Amino acid sequence: MRAHLVQLDIAWEDKPANHSKVERLLDRADVAPGDLILLPEMFDTGFSLNTEKTADKDGSTLAFLQRLADDLGCIVQGGRTIHDCHCAKASNVMTIFAPGGRILAEYRKIHPFSYGREPERFEGGKQVLTYRWETGNEPLTVCPAICYDLRFPELFRLGLLQGAELIAIGACWPAARAAHWRALLLARAIENQSYVLGVNRTGEEPTLKYSGGSIALGPKGELLGELGPEEGVLSITIDPRQVTDWRAAFPAWKDARLLDQVAHESRT
Repeated sequence: MRAHLVQLDIAWEDKPANHSKVERLLDRADVAPGDLILLPEMFDTGFSLNTEKTADKDGSTLAFLQRLADDLGCIVQGGRTIHDCHCAKASNVMTIFAPGGRILAEYRKIHPFSYGREPERFEGGKQVLTYRWETGNEPLTVCPAICYDLRFPELFRLGLLQGAELIAIGACWPAARAAHWRALLLARAIENQSYVLGVNRTGEEPTLKYSGGSIALGPKGELLGELGPEEGVLSITIDPRQVTDWRAAFPAWKDARLLDQVAHESRT
């Protein structure tokens, strides 16, 4: 099982340019059918609050994700903005496609970034969810998340209750807090005894700078691969047995005492 984290310098509010960048970067990667491709938060526009322009109303990014999954025979997880006609605000989502036009899941970011005024234009999601990465004889359960979600560990504990063995986070995480990005991803891997894949953007937008730092961590917190500030694709091998073997050998996850309370409160 191979995962590919696509780190790009997102062209501001320019969907065609960003679709082309993703394809160009993946052309250089050794992608095989059955692999998992991860794209950053709002990879098609950058972290823009201009939802009238950036919302995927014409379905062009949805169609791009579907085409990418079909052409490469892979599961593709990518971020976009959607604005349902009956809602006052937009949603920041991760859409996950499998080959054949199947949407495996669509996760809505639960924690809009208040410091960055995201709640003014985006409504938070309400549901932690997982999806199955089916390849070979050992499928993995994946918990998707978006950027600021990373600061809230209870989300990932609820994912663990749903069987998550891999956490997949797409972000537009600014360079000013790059140390937090790395430290929090490491913590999520160690405390959940799961793989953690964090794909970030790089480059600049009108008001922020980004330093990349996309990273892959194993279930013991071990570093599997990491990018610097350059555009590129981080490709790593995933072995599902590493999760099951480590959780069996050191079952710290079983000693959690507040999971039932967190799960109950999330339903009420």
